Amino acid sequence: DNFSSPGSVNGWSNKSVVTEFILLGLSSSQELQLFLFLIFSVFYGAAVLGNILIILIVITDSRLHSPMYFLLSNLSFIDVCQATFATPKMIADFLSKHKTITFQGCMSQIFFLHVFGGSEMVLLVAMAYDRYIAICKPLHYMTIMSRKVCAILVGVSWAIGILHSSSHLAFTVDLPFCGPNKVDNFFCDLPLVIKLACLDTYVLEILVLTNSGLLSLICFLLLLISYTVILATVHRQSPGGTSKALSTLSAHITVVVLFFGPLIFIYIWPFESFPIDKFISVFFTVFTPFLNPMIYTLRNKDVKEAMKKLRNQHVGSKEVF
Repeated sequence: DNFSSPGSVNGWSNKSVVTEFILLGLSSSQELQLFLFLIFSVFYGAAVLGNILIILIVITDSRLHSPMYFLLSNLSFIDVCQATFATPKMIADFLSKHKTITFQGCMSQIFFLHVFGGSEMVLLVAMAYDRYIAICKPLHYMTIMSRKVCAILVGVSWAIGILHSSSHLAFTVDLPFCGPNKVDNFFCDLPLVIKLACLDTYVLEILVLTNSGLLSLICFLLLLISYTVILATVHRQSPGGTSKALSTLSAHITVVVLFFGPLIFIYIWPFESFPIDKFISVFFTVFTPFLNPMIYTLRNKDVKEAMKKLRNQHVGSKEVF
């Protein structure tokens, strides 16, 4: 039974309250679901292992004990969380006929999606600031980007993420859900869940758009300004150094484009449903955490050397035994 019937919910008397939601997932085809189960199991495993490997390398290799890699390891931690809040359930649901999630589980997914998404946005800004100081004020880099400052930047990113998510959840959790309970995605996406409430949700939709859109826009503009200032400074100091700076920043810029690209599409048509919406959700929750460690390892000499050292140590320890 998906409904219970209290006497009143937020003034909505004699209405049933939804106790679970049905997730329609990515496909209704049984054969396709088995294929997707295998594909997403591989991608999820690779995303988690890749990001954990980066965290371990940064912790164990003393050459990577610098502000940039401290922030990178925190990005990898957020990516592990981002990949894990909904993907394991999606993978399990591929093998299940009844794809349901409890009301509490649904609210948890909404909360964690916006915590990790909001935190990652702010952390990307912190990483851009780190590159700005490193390239434009190299002599003061270690003084400005002290361990305390790095810890504050990470703490602020999590605080903003939690605050951003809590502001969404504050009004969502008390909405009267009194009948429709089918969410056309593989997790509880906030705009889709709000649409199921038994009231006119236009104002709430605008609130959601303003809250998420404002944070995304501020972070995106700060990133744009940071990278523009960096490239302009390098070009002014050494006209030939722009391409070298671009090469150094390429991994950061690629990650920013991969993160904000889908968001821009979402905010252009926030409450319209398109077939591509599910692909964007998959890209955001599975492929971005999978691609980030690949981008940073393929384009970063220090990380590649640290990985080679770790592999040689592992091979050496095997030979000893």
